[in-house]
Amino acid sequence: MSFDRFGRNITYLRISLTDKCNLRCVYCMPEDMTFRPRHELLQDDEIGRLVRIFAHLGFNKIRLTGGEPTIRSNFIDIVREIAATPGIETVAMTTNGVLLGDLAQPLADAGMSRVNVSIDTLDPEKFHRITRWGHVDEVWDGIQKAERAGLQIKLNCVVVRGYNDGQDVVDLARLTLSHPWQVRFIEMMPFGDVADFQQAGMVTEEELRERISAELGPLTLQNDGQLDGEAQLYTLEDAPGTVGFISSISKPFCAGCNRARLTADGKLRLCLLREKEVDLLTPLRAGASDQELIQIIEDGIWHKPWGHDLAHDIIPLNRVMSEIGG
Repeated sequence: MSFDRFGRNITYLRISLTDKCNLRCVYCMPEDMTFRPRHELLQDDEIGRLVRIFAHLGFNKIRLTGGEPTIRSNFIDIVREIAATPGIETVAMTTNGVLLGDLAQPLADAGMSRVNVSIDTLDPEKFHRITRWGHVDEVWDGIQKAERAGLQIKLNCVVVRGYNDGQDVVDLARLTLSHPWQVRFIEMMPFGDVADFQQAGMVTEEELRERISAELGPLTLQNDGQLDGEAQLYTLEDAPGTVGFISSISKPFCAGCNRARLTADGKLRLCLLREKEVDLLTPLRAGASDQELIQIIEDGIWHKPWGHDLAHDIIPLNRVMSEIGG
């Protein structure tokens, strides 16, 4: 069991497999983004070893992120090894969905059970404008094939004022009337070189709920307001799916945080919106024993911060989102 000094049991590890991506979403990174050379990132065997150590410490859920995780070489093999690790109960992924059509069934066969797909609009022109390089039909194909493969599906929409904060939100919420999916609207968070754009473009949960309710009818709060992970859930009348809101800025959920992040370059990041990180790659490559790595991880988790400090204008500047993994 891994507890921090506030008594939170940390059991959920998000692993960034790469800082690279095959899209260039306007809220995530500049179009001319420079990525790290491969030798500076965790190798396959290093990921496997760290997963075994985290499982020993009581971590039971792994989410693979990026950049875009599906462009990592040997991706299916990595999933298979993690899923077979004793103590790991759930392997999930967050993806832009571009390559999901070809990978959905192999991933299900390898032991993945859940997939979160980033899709910020169903409008082809707007989708291309937001992602700069993407085509929404490829993502929609991936979502449908993931459903056929038996993967649990959540759709993530980062709402950006002036880009997709109007009819796009309603159209995505409407999907829950015909599909048993969770469609989640995420408040944009400020990071690094694009922090100013992100702050100016943030749309609050209250605005989104009003917009959806005005067109699709009332949203009914689920689970007495208890969060599903990071999302507060609602349903539209007679809908098989749910509408979720991840409101990290306007409604922080730090008290219930049970997650840590492992960046692609081997840093343990204890809070998404805090710069403090613990270097695991250097001691790992210097020959540290499992017990030494366990001690480093336990010390880091113990000092996990309570939460972000955006209310006091403390913004993480050392990385953009793609370098952390979300």
